[in-house]
Amino acid sequence: MSVLTAPPAADPALDQRQAELAVLLRRLTPSEGVHESAVPGLFLVRCDEPTLPVQGLCKPSLCIIAQGRKDVRLGSEWFVYDPLTYLVASVALPVSGQVTQATPEQPYLSLRLDFEPAQVARLIADAGPIGVPNGGPSRALYVDRLDVALLDAVIRLVRLLETPRDIAMLAPLIQREIFYRLLHSPQGQILHEIALADSQGHRIARAIDWLNQNYDQQLRIEDLARTVNLSTSTLHHRFKAVTALSPLQYQKQLRLQEARRLMVTEGLEASAASYRVGYESPSQFSREYSRLFGAPPLRDLARLRNLA
Repeated sequence: MSVLTAPPAADPALDQRQAELAVLLRRLTPSEGVHESAVPGLFLVRCDEPTLPVQGLCKPSLCIIAQGRKDVRLGSEWFVYDPLTYLVASVALPVSGQVTQATPEQPYLSLRLDFEPAQVARLIADAGPIGVPNGGPSRALYVDRLDVALLDAVIRLVRLLETPRDIAMLAPLIQREIFYRLLHSPQGQILHEIALADSQGHRIARAIDWLNQNYDQQLRIEDLARTVNLSTSTLHHRFKAVTALSPLQYQKQLRLQEARRLMVTEGLEASAASYRVGYESPSQFSREYSRLFGAPPLRDLARLRNLA
């Protein structure tokens, strides 16, 4: 479990901005759910009660909670974050997320800012050497302490939703400031390496992109390693260091999540969905589906319909 347990020193300025962000998000999310905003890539989230674990593909993004708490699972690892911390995914990752603290009086309020590594790469190219910290963990999903400078930039971005005429001009500038501050954070080298052309991290990001586009194809590690210009052993080692999963495990989760989507949204039967995503054996599909979602396909779909 990845959780920052050391209590931070009291910071009235940070507390004030957290309260301001909570007020903004509550005003801008009149109902539960994920709300797409007028700022490209910015989504606002509200939950009035805790949720069951929800599996999905987390895009490269910054996630900040203004109120409440959420647990995110990647492989066998848990990441816990709350209003004192933020969460970053530097590549697309199959995760499970669960809101653990929310009530109608004090709802879970958060935002997600999706981004492309190319946006970070352009900032690095424009800024030149910017003193990114070296060393530390290489996991593409990480939690870090929130500070006033980053939170202030995020609040300014959210405030633009109340002055839509300013979004086109100011949102890109504020987003660049947010990326700049993430690069200067204690774990900024993770984001830096993913965005830096020809680095091993960037090649792993290319492998992840390939898997997302070809999850229904048979995976040959040698071919994937050749595609991203890495040795087979380096691909295995670096891929697992970044994602906490092997390439095969990553592909398996993509397949199962897509199959579930096909059954829920398009009404496909389990066997048809399994073939669509690349499985040749329905029995293997059912076993692996049960392992990921906690129940075989038919029972899981019945449970989802009851929740709806």
